[in-house]
Amino acid sequence: MELTQQEFGIKKGLFVKPDAGPHKACCVEFSFLDYREAWNFQRAVVDAKINNTFNDDAVMVLEHPPVMTIGRHAKRSNLLVSEAFLAESHIRVIPVDRGGDITYHGPGQLIVYLILDLKRAGLGVQAFVEKLEEIMLRTSVDAGVSALRNPLNRGVWAGDKKIGSVGIAVRRGVSYHGFALNVNLSITPFQWINPCGLDTIGVTTLQNEQSRTVAMNRVRSIVKRHIQDVFSVELIRMGYSDLKNRIGKTEKKAKTLSPKTADTLKRKPGWLKRPLPTGPEYETIRSLIRDNRLHTVCRQAKCPNQFECYSKQTAAFLILGNKCTRNCRFCAIEPGPRGLPDPGEPQRVAEAATAMNLDYVVVTSVTRDDLPDGGAALFAKTIMELRKINPALSVEVLIPDFQGNPDLLNIVLDVKPDVLNHNIETVPRLYNEVRPGSEYHRSIRLLKHAAATSPATVTKSGIMLGLGEADEEIEKTIQDVHDAGCSILTIGQYLQPSKEHLEVRRYVHPDEFTMWREKALDKGFLGVASGPFVRSSYHAKQMLPTARRRDA
Repeated sequence: MELTQQEFGIKKGLFVKPDAGPHKACCVEFSFLDYREAWNFQRAVVDAKINNTFNDDAVMVLEHPPVMTIGRHAKRSNLLVSEAFLAESHIRVIPVDRGGDITYHGPGQLIVYLILDLKRAGLGVQAFVEKLEEIMLRTSVDAGVSALRNPLNRGVWAGDKKIGSVGIAVRRGVSYHGFALNVNLSITPFQWINPCGLDTIGVTTLQNEQSRTVAMNRVRSIVKRHIQDVFSVELIRMGYSDLKNRIGKTEKKAKTLSPKTADTLKRKPGWLKRPLPTGPEYETIRSLIRDNRLHTVCRQAKCPNQFECYSKQTAAFLILGNKCTRNCRFCAIEPGPRGLPDPGEPQRVAEAATAMNLDYVVVTSVTRDDLPDGGAALFAKTIMELRKINPALSVEVLIPDFQGNPDLLNIVLDVKPDVLNHNIETVPRLYNEVRPGSEYHRSIRLLKHAAATSPATVTKSGIMLGLGEADEEIEKTIQDVHDAGCSILTIGQYLQPSKEHLEVRRYVHPDEFTMWREKALDKGFLGVASGPFVRSSYHAKQMLPTARRRDA
């Protein structure tokens, strides 16, 4: 009797008979995910499957910020440039536990990690690798590129150039790592290595092989369809945090082959290091603020941009004192205000703005839940004093939530600030941890009221990344802020002010900030500042004309 390929493999012990019945796998999608975080998470899922605390298979679909990874059997000679050169280009080098040699991952390359029970699927390692190649082959054809296998080298090829790579690891019958398909990434970094340890091959992308743009979102959809077809599996979409909760443990630290090249999420990456400007302008601003007995959010909140802003003769004035009634776990401003605000503060702010020769002023405050009006009247008075000295002055106010009281908000709106900013700060799920005493939907309602009540005032908000939010949560929050009527959005990296504050969960790569900026603009924002050093009032003056011009 003639045996099928699968029956022959089972008989010879190459792989085992698969379980009967429908097969489902959890599918988690990310826009971008730090390589080490993805690696740690894969290992946590593998551990859970081995320990029988999580029985489903899992698929991760994502892109990585720029990184070089070096497999178990790699030769360091295949890295053709120094690690110092790569560090200057914001590219990390990470030794990993997969097979293969050295390769590059970056924006525009689709990564798929498959954490599968190979025994249950009835697959040996070779058959598993061939299925990964088959997914890339089918996807390439659907995207318009005729790709082939190479009998001498693993992966998928367009002519003599590699377009997709496979690198896997298997532990106690459970696979992890997976494949990388070049969609529309820059291939320049491949010139700095011998890709996959081969010094004679070229590298290409789906987009480079044809004279048209290849959209990443379309390729993602194609790949997921072929994963289901090739593995006879149904992908069940799941949020990152939900899957982490299901496996019942946090990511475990990955072991590395070389401590010198190992990077950790807690170590600040190169893109967060910058020189500190000094000079007469910086000292002049410090003296003016000190002599006028004023506070700035720049110094009180330990803003990383204060040196740059002071050097450019700009500052965000902090009114209502320098202590707050709330105790947000991300903020460096001290809690516990004493006494009433200084009624002379608005005039001193105006005098300092005149001395600094400012034509754009940002005014913010601590939260004063202890005051009947939450400080709204002092905001209004500060705006009026500024306009009294210079009617042409543009004024932006960054306000607290006034405990959701629209009447108090109207006190500020009635004096017509040019920009009303209220930061949403983080995603709803993290509010209790990050902003105790605040409410996400209360802040959304405040922004909606401002946009509806005072259409001539530009409404603005901002969020931080790096506190443990998932991609789908970020995108939903951006949409909520836009739907509330905001025209301007700022997106920045959370940085821990002290050991007593919340830890940074991850450092977000500049390329991911660029991606979020593009997504926000696509949703209809008129101005978006997105980057590791972006803060609420950073480049605020430059943002206003953009919003007004596009709005008009």
